Parts: sequence; C-alpha cells; structure tokens
Amino acid sequence: MSGKTGGMQVDTKLVRELAELLNDTGLSEIEVEDGDRKIKVCRNIQAVAAAPVALAAPAAPAPAVPLPSAEVAPAAAPANAVKSPMVGTAYLTPEPGAAPFVSVGDKVSAGDTLLIVEAMKVMNPITAPNGGTVKSIFVESGQPVEFDQPLMVIE
Repeated sequence: MSGKTGGMQVDTKLVRELAELLNDTGLSEIEVEDGDRKIKVCRNIQAVAAAPVALAAPAAPAPAVPLPSAEVAPAAAPANAVKSPMVGTAYLTPEPGAAPFVSVGDKVSAGDTLLIVEAMKVMNPITAPNGGTVKSIFVESGQPVEFDQPLMVIE
C-alpha cells in the first residue's frame, strides 16, 4: 500500500518552507489550505517583536539615547502615532518603484492614504485619522508590522 489511504500526509518540505517564510518575514503564523489539507505553522515572537520596536526608536531623531530610553520612546509616540490595525507587511508605496504615499514633512488631510498594510494577500490602506504634518515614519517599505505597532506620527 502507498500509505495514502490512511490519515493526512504531511508535506514536511512545505512545512519547512513555511517555517522559513515565518523567519524571513517576521510573521507569527502562516496557514495554508489545499482542498481537505490545512497546514498551520505558528511561533512565539515575543522576543522578536521587541526588536522592531527598539529599532524603530532610533529612526526618530530626538530619542537617540541609550537603550533603556529606546524602550520608553515608543510609549511616548502613541499619543500622535498612527498605529497598525493588523499584523501584516507595511508598504510605503502603492507599487514597487512608485513614489511613497507620504514623506516626513508632508501635509496630510484626514482620510489621505499614508501607507498600505498587506495581510493575507489583501492590501489594506491605512488612512490619516486627522490632518497635520507627517513628523516621523517608524517603518520601512516591506517591513513586517504587528497589531497596534506605531507606524508614523502626524501632528
């Protein structure tokens, strides 16, 4: 017998590829469904999630101080920060090679598209909650983002 008459056959190569994709993208889980077969690969990224936040702080010119202050800087940003409403990948341009939606110093109006967060192959525009000037951008195009992660500051 071929072994296909029993339970589900696990494609270990696919599972390894999905696990590698988790590492490459920084996502916390990936789920693939093919007919009756469903594979879900998850990982605990609490330690990894702290790294992007710590890296985001030096991007802001003001809080360029020792590491303990880097942890405090993201807590100060949320007052005016636009936060990610979901886990996904942030894109600052509408398509590769195009100009960014906004840059530091640009004036925006409420409802203007600031960036896109791709989640499960769906492009979700993130809009300005209010008008103002873009003061800081904490993410780079193609960077994975977590739920409630500060993306940029508008004042």
